[in-house]
Amino acid sequence: MNLKDLYIDFFVSKGHKQIPSAPVVPENDPSVLFNTAGMQPLIPYLMGRPHPYGTRLVDYQKCIRTSDLERVGDKSHHTFFEMMGNFSVGDYFKNEAIEFAFELLTGEEWFAIPKELLYVTVYPDDHEAYQKWIEVGLDEAHIIKLEENFWEIGEGPCGPDSEIFFDRGEKYDPNHDALDKFKQDEEQERFVEIWNNVFSQFNSKEGIPRSEYKELPSKNIDTGAGLERWCCVFQNVDSTFETDL
Repeated sequence: MNLKDLYIDFFVSKGHKQIPSAPVVPENDPSVLFNTAGMQPLIPYLMGRPHPYGTRLVDYQKCIRTSDLERVGDKSHHTFFEMMGNFSVGDYFKNEAIEFAFELLTGEEWFAIPKELLYVTVYPDDHEAYQKWIEVGLDEAHIIKLEENFWEIGEGPCGPDSEIFFDRGEKYDPNHDALDKFKQDEEQERFVEIWNNVFSQFNSKEGIPRSEYKELPSKNIDTGAGLERWCCVFQNVDSTFETDL
């Protein structure tokens, strides 16, 4: 199974255009030394500029970790990594993004992950996302509210997010406390994040409290699905450093 191709093919079937990965050194962006997230090269378009490929985009972006470099060396964080992502620039929003993610992960013709192995987190105030996960078929007990579910990297596009986790089983839960730790946003190895859906609708500004962020010109979707972690899950190996990548 070629994970990249299957991911791209799914979103192309949903009307997305594939765009090439930008260089890891940003072009015309002096604010950062490296592209650190899949959405970084798309910030001008999420802020309102029309994208030449349209409003539905899909790619896999080469990234360099910088903001949490100290985490490199555990079982899931790399210095260089690739983020598969689907993006909506003023097109679809929260409902469709969750529907797409659930269909791709659980659909028999795609990745066919049993929904019982999926858990998600949502921002506590995001009642719409919470209800949508129930509507598509996820057990309410598998939906966890966390204050950390608000995505922003400095100034620019930001918003509440909903992360998707894969349950690796009791093998990675020797003390039978992984679920409790997960619900408290503590480190554990059983539940591994494989996808983040960001509902990008605000413009963050330094020195301004989150409650006063202005709305973006349009509501957007940006997502990140770590290729290394997907390989780890589907190849059933202990860490992302042991995959065929």
